[in-house]
Amino acid sequence: MESGLTWRGVEIDGPTALALLEWQREFGVDEPMLDAALDRMDLPPPPKPAPIMPAATPTAQQPAVAPRTDDSELIAEAEALAQAAQSLDMLAEAQARYDGLALKRGARNFVFADGNPAARVMIIGEAPGEEEDAQGRPFVGRAGQLLDRMLGAIGMGRDVPDATRAVYIGNVLKWRPPGNRRPTPEEIALSLPFLRRQVELADPEIILLMGNTPCAAALNREGILRLRGNWTEAFGRPALPMTHPAYLLRNPIAKREAWADLLSLADRLKL
Repeated sequence: MESGLTWRGVEIDGPTALALLEWQREFGVDEPMLDAALDRMDLPPPPKPAPIMPAATPTAQQPAVAPRTDDSELIAEAEALAQAAQSLDMLAEAQARYDGLALKRGARNFVFADGNPAARVMIIGEAPGEEEDAQGRPFVGRAGQLLDRMLGAIGMGRDVPDATRAVYIGNVLKWRPPGNRRPTPEEIALSLPFLRRQVELADPEIILLMGNTPCAAALNREGILRLRGNWTEAFGRPALPMTHPAYLLRNPIAKREAWADLLSLADRLKL
C-alpha cells in the first residue's frame, strides 16, 4: 500500500518514512525545516496604526459645560440659593433641598464634603460612586482609599489635625449619577453655582482637579491626560489637574505621573 508521502520528489512508503524520522531523531533534529532556508528576521512590515482622533477641544461653539436653553431658570435658582448661603453648612442645606437635578431622586444620600474646611488644599472630584452614596461621604471607595494613601505619602490627609497639611474634599455633583455614569454637561452646569460658592466659602489656597469632569466645571476644558501636571487657575486660585484615582486603579503605570504631581503640590505648599 502506497503511503502517498514524498521526500525531495521521491515517493516513499510508511516504513521508510518512519526510518528517516528515527534517523533524524538520533542526530538531534528537534524542529522540522523547509527545503529552502527561511529568514525568520525577514518579517512583513507591521500594519500602520489607525489614526488617533484628537480629543475635542472646547471652543466658543463647543463648550465643555453647555446647559440647555430651557435650564436657564434652574441655573438662576441655583445661583440665588448658592449666593444666599453665608456658610458651608448653609450651602449644604440649600443644595440638599435644590430640586433642579433629576438624579437627586435616584440617589440614596446627599454627598457634600469631607475633611477640614480650613485646609489649604481643596480636592474636587467628579461625583459620588456606590460607596460614597451609601456612606454620604466623598472618596471612600477603592479610589478614595488610594487617594488617602497618595496624600499620606506627602504627609497630608483628610483627617490630619494640622490645617496646613489637611485637605477638604468635594465633588462637582453631590448626588450619584445612575450606574456611576459620567455627569452630563447640563448636570455640571446646574451644579456649578453651588461648587463655585463652596470654593468661595472654604477659601482654599490651592485646588486639585481630579479628572475630566472637575476640569470641565472649573476650566471649561477637558483632556485630563494633556492637562495633568500643568498648574493653571480655577475659581481665582492656583489649580493642579490630576488623573482621578479610579483611573490609576485601571492604569497602574500612570501612578508615576501622579506621584510627580503630588511632589509638585508638596513643593508648592513648601511641605
